[in-house]
Amino acid sequence: MALLDFFLSRKKQTSNIAKERLQIIVAEQRRGNNEPPYLPDLKRDILAVICQYIQIDPEMLHVQFEQKGDDISVLELNVTLPETEDTNKFR
Repeated sequence: MALLDFFLSRKKQTSNIAKERLQIIVAEQRRGNNEPPYLPDLKRDILAVICQYIQIDPEMLHVQFEQKGDDISVLELNVTLPETEDTNKFR
């Protein structure tokens, strides 16, 4: 019986591992599917507009889209501007 118990307990462990992996995959797909398909183009266009006024590294622009409920969407834009000597330039 000990041999049979070994194989049965191993099956439970394997199924738990598979379940956890599937949950991770589903969570990643849900997170990725919430982003609209135009988001990369929007980020590129925003970067182009900012670069008309000041040169920034594209890595310093972060755009994040978040769906909060069925009728609320949040678009978050974070830009890290470089240090400049002339602070009046942006006024």
